Amino acid sequence: MPTPSIPTVTVERFYLNHAEKLQLKLIAGGAGLSRKIQEGSVNRPGLALAKFFRYFAMKRVQVIGGAEWVFLKSLGDEEAARRIERMLRAKIPCLVFARNVNPPLPVQEKCDKYQVPLFKTKMVTMKFINAATIALEMEFAPQVSEHGSMVDILGIGVLIRGESGIGKSETVLALLERGYSLVSDDITRIRLFEGRELVGTSSETTRYHMEIRGLGIINVPAVFGVASVRPEKNLNLVVTLMDWSKMEEVDRTGLERQSYTVLGIDLPHVIIPVRPGRDIARLIQVAALDQKLKSLGHNAAREFNERLIERMHTAR
Repeated sequence: MPTPSIPTVTVERFYLNHAEKLQLKLIAGGAGLSRKIQEGSVNRPGLALAKFFRYFAMKRVQVIGGAEWVFLKSLGDEEAARRIERMLRAKIPCLVFARNVNPPLPVQEKCDKYQVPLFKTKMVTMKFINAATIALEMEFAPQVSEHGSMVDILGIGVLIRGESGIGKSETVLALLERGYSLVSDDITRIRLFEGRELVGTSSETTRYHMEIRGLGIINVPAVFGVASVRPEKNLNLVVTLMDWSKMEEVDRTGLERQSYTVLGIDLPHVIIPVRPGRDIARLIQVAALDQKLKSLGHNAAREFNERLIERMHTAR
């Protein structure tokens, strides 16, 4: 099982990935963009500005909101700069002024001096905090890479695994021809959100591309249209393709539910035997549709078994 990792989140990464959504503009302290954000949350440093640092959350993104700004203005620019300087000496990752407030020049100079990135945003404080918290949660989410391709089949995110040469790429191509969407090819990056939701995506480098033996690299949206790709998708089902000759026993009823664990989350797992003449894409499509029915409370195997047992009791 691949070992999960927690990514290192720098201020630069946070800024580049979320500047547009968070309406961030770099004002000063650009030399400190390599600073690390060590906690996936946001802090309003009201008590720190009042010189109380006993429980200062210095590892978080610091936000100056409306209340903090009114307090700082009451002190004057020079005193406000001194109060913020004390925060900067605590090695905070970065400082954000909300509500489109222009930080006073002394504050900008202090941020340049201590190499702490200083930003401003047009967003109101609470909206920025909510959006930034979600963004940071995304950045800090545990992640793992799985060897397999991922496809969105009618809202069901399916990870297709199997040994090299088993036919994963050809199967994905057949699914794309049926109108479904590619999420990733060959290597799928999976992140865990809120300890319960798995989301699959691909690397930026290989996104929207596939490698086909004998054809090389193809651009999926150029061949199948823009609707044939998705940047990310919740993972709901794992399908493993296995050579028929290597399977000791083939499940014929589906009563025994198999699972595949990713980042501590158990996912429904289907093993499909592969041999010449079988339409693997069609089987995966049916497996995804069956999983959709199960998520709605309909289990065909269990319902059939219950009906069979009832018939047996009636026949006695």
